[in-house]
Parts: sequence; structure tokens; C-alpha cells
Amino acid sequence: MHAPVAAGTLRPWRRALGTLILVVGLVLLAVRAWQALPWDDPRLLGALAGGGMAALATALGTLPVLLRQQMSQRTCDTLLGFGAGVMLAACAFSLVLPALAAAKAQGAGPWGAGAQVGGALLLGAALLMLIDRLVPHEHFVKGTEGLRARSLRRAWLFVLAIALHNFPEGLAIGVGYGGADSFGASALATGIAIQDVPEGMVVALALRSVGYGRWLCAGIGVASGLIEPVAAVMGAALMTVSAGLLPWGLAAAAGAMLFVISHEIIPESHRQGHEAFATGGLLLGFVLMMVLDTALG
Repeated sequence: MHAPVAAGTLRPWRRALGTLILVVGLVLLAVRAWQALPWDDPRLLGALAGGGMAALATALGTLPVLLRQQMSQRTCDTLLGFGAGVMLAACAFSLVLPALAAAKAQGAGPWGAGAQVGGALLLGAALLMLIDRLVPHEHFVKGTEGLRARSLRRAWLFVLAIALHNFPEGLAIGVGYGGADSFGASALATGIAIQDVPEGMVVALALRSVGYGRWLCAGIGVASGLIEPVAAVMGAALMTVSAGLLPWGLAAAAGAMLFVISHEIIPESHRQGHEAFATGGLLLGFVLMMVLDTALG
């Protein structure tokens, strides 16, 4: 007679099978949702192109790792500050100001528009804060956070952290294209793509510094940018449902980006004692995005 199979040996297979079924179900659901989108709407096509540009910029930033280029920590911190400055200006000029204008165009007074946009901004930040608390991920500064974080490999914790960074950026691109100002949306997408280049580079170098191979670091960096076109299409699709969602969507995207800037990017750029260089990079990034937005918008 054959010995009975221990229950403990079946558990990994059951978990693997359950995970596979869940992943396949989510992929099929995503495909059906993708096919149901109104692709004849130019707003979705613009959002897909803008998100794709940001993803390509993230991939471009990983090239120094493949080319065996080393970069000082001071340069990395300066580039992180630059990215934070671009995102700050994008929040102000490409998201908050258009959100206020959209709210007033829908009939809200000055106080009502401010309250509406302020509430949506706080809602977007609170939503990302909730995701930050619940999703296991790893900060470059503070280590692991989230439920059952220690049970996951560090590489995937990095991927989840990067996805938390890129999702609100892609969402902001999509919401921008969902509005009526295509030039402003192009300026926003261009600014986010500009800051994605140093972000992709810093992410790949950070992974390389903890011992991962060059191709794996570049591959994870490239994959992290792929969430941006998906999020961009999601944002634009939400805006096609109702024009009344535009000020809410713009402000919520701004709140999510402000959370990422304050919670992740600025602390990371200051942790090695290069605050002056990081702040200089932030100011340059802010000015560049401001000029870009006012010139194209």
C-alpha cells in the first residue's frame, strides 16, 4: 500500500493552483474590460499614447545599468529631487488649476470650487495612503511595510513599491486627456515622461546596489513603467463616463501624486545627506515643468 500523502505537502500546490486560477481570472477580466472600452474615442487613444510615452521613458532610464555605468549617490539624489520638482509643478499647473477651472465651469463658485477640489485632493491622497498601508512593499528608506510583507521576496516588494509610484502618474495622464485641454494633457504627459527617465534609472541602480543582476534590474524597471499606460486608459475611461467627474479626477490624481512626493521621493533624496543637491534638482524640475506647461498649455 502506498503511504498517505502528508497534508503539508499539498498546501503549496493548492496555493499555487489557487494563485494561477486567480491570475487567469484577472487576466480574462482585464481583456474583456479592455475590449469593452470605446476605442473610437480619441481621448482614450491620447491617454494610451501619453502613458506609453511615460513607460518608454522609464525603460530609457534603465539603460545605464545595462551599459555598466556607475553613478554617484549625490547624482541619484539630485535626479530624484528633479523628478519631485517636475511632479510638484505638474500637480499645480496641470492638475489643480485645471480642476478649479473645470469646477467653476460647471457652476461652482470660488468657495465651492476650492472646497470641491480640496476634498478630492485629500481623497486621492487618502486612497493612496490606504493602498500604501495594505499592499506589501518595500521602501528604499524604511524597509518593509504592509500585511505579510516579510513573506514575499524583496524583488517583488520593490516592484510593488514602484507600481505605487507609477500608478497615480498614469492616472493623472489619463484624467488630463479625458478633459478638453489636449495641449495641457500633452504638457502633463511630457513632464511626467521627463521625470520618469531619472526615476527608472534610480530604481534600476537601487536594485543593482542590493545585488540583483543587470538584466533583472533593467527588466523590473521596464515592467514597472507598464502600469502607466494601463492607469492612463483607466483615468481617461472614467472621464468619458461623465464630464462632471473631471474636477474630481484631476484633483484626486494631484493628491495621489503629492502623497508619493512627500512620502517617498523627498525622504529618499534626503537620506544620504545631499539635501542641497536634491533641493536644487527639485527647483530645476519645478521650473522646467512650469515653463513646459505654460508654453504648451
